[in-house]
Amino acid sequence: MEGQLQRVLGRNVRRIRLERGYSQEDFAELLHVHRTYLGSVERGERNLTLRTVERLAEDLGVDAVRLLTT
Repeated sequence: MEGQLQRVLGRNVRRIRLERGYSQEDFAELLHVHRTYLGSVERGERNLTLRTVERLAEDLGVDAVRLLTT
């Protein structure tokens, strides 16, 4: 299914953000990205490169595989 991995990644990023008690704006600041960019990632609208996924996982302190699995 097209975009399935993007949606999985987005759900996982959103889940981590909510578990940590961050607003989308505060979480975006923590990750050094714009709030609208983070929102589009969480909605599964962004097709991230593997390097971006790795960097995001590093900033979150999680394994990149965790972001890509259900």
